[in-house]
Amino acid sequence: MAELNQDSGGGKKGGKIRSKKAGGRVDLTAMVDLAFLLITFFMLTTSLNKPNAMDVAMPDKNEEDPEDRLEIADNRTMTLLLGSDNKIEWYMGTYSEPIEGPEIVDYGKDGIRPILLEKLEQVPRLTGDPEKGLIVVIRPSDKSTHRNLVDILDEMNIVEAKQYMIGTISEPEIEVLERDGIYND
Repeated sequence: MAELNQDSGGGKKGGKIRSKKAGGRVDLTAMVDLAFLLITFFMLTTSLNKPNAMDVAMPDKNEEDPEDRLEIADNRTMTLLLGSDNKIEWYMGTYSEPIEGPEIVDYGKDGIRPILLEKLEQVPRLTGDPEKGLIVVIRPSDKSTHRNLVDILDEMNIVEAKQYMIGTISEPEIEVLERDGIYND
């Protein structure tokens, strides 16, 4: 049992001798119990911040099987090359014969977002089938940062792109980035 003892006031040297008074005694048991109840209450009712995570479906195999390759119309494919200095180079179609681009833009609402929104609206009209929308291929270079990849995945989420993938960048695409000056250290 917790208690608080106080000096009774007698027994000082010199002076008058006084009779000892019974010291006051405060029982702290109830206050300790209350403190533990409050701590327990606040620990159980406080919600902790949960990390926000984005679901990304990754392939099962490491080997590339020729039967797994999917042929896609060039007018539905938009490729984003993530370069250095927080820049993106995009093009429609293939890198050898682009339908549109390549063009260098920044991240965010004034950079890649309006282009993505335009292409997401334009491609189903071109194909004539609302089920055949834009397919975005994201290809980070070794000069881009992890933050760049997270930013472009956030952009895909913001514009509600249904089909996108992360692929490996090829040597000709690296040459395009070098040519345009966004493959620097």
